Amino acid sequence: MHHLYSFRRCPYAMRARLAIAASGLQLELREVVLRDKPAAMLALSPKGTVPVLQTQTGVIIEESLDIALWALKQNDPDKLMVDDHERQQQIFALIRENDGPFKHHLDRTKYGTRYPDEDPAIHRAKASKFLFSLNERLSKTKFLMSDQQTLADITIAPFIRQFANSDRPWFNAQPWPHLINYLEEFLNSDQFQNIMTKYAQWQEGDAPTYFPETPPQTND
Repeated sequence: MHHLYSFRRCPYAMRARLAIAASGLQLELREVVLRDKPAAMLALSPKGTVPVLQTQTGVIIEESLDIALWALKQNDPDKLMVDDHERQQQIFALIRENDGPFKHHLDRTKYGTRYPDEDPAIHRAKASKFLFSLNERLSKTKFLMSDQQTLADITIAPFIRQFANSDRPWFNAQPWPHLINYLEEFLNSDQFQNIMTKYAQWQEGDAPTYFPETPPQTND
């Protein structure tokens, strides 16, 4: 069986779990405590970040987006990948903006003590430019790319959550009502709740923990 090393609150790991759940696959989940990373995970991926996927054939996938694509290429019942090449390119461009400039500013907003020479207020303002652009999108469509959920939503929404959690009262006071509503709907959805189950730290020799516990019904 496939094995996924994950950490519940990590937005990258959320991204991977959302895609795996959407694909209808089931695998063995190994919950990691970041201050006590298991030797088995470090042997597979010395960089020591989550998520890490080991497929049943022994292939190691170390990046969250690659794990999401791996899962959805096997099965994508909700058409999160969309069929149109141009739309796919637009989705990937938005994800690159999220994973690059936005995450850079998010980290320096939320984790100011890690960057003592940086001004969190400046980075929050720069991160907000991306969020205002998402709010503009959401003023026209229910999801980030259209009225149907796509790969963009499941890969970006966890990072909106992370940014909002750095100062939720401030976030909710900003003039991006569509974004606020989008985030609340995402957080309250069965889709999100089902990937946020709390698991004990995985230890070598533990009985398997399956994720999802019951694979979702697909449209196939």
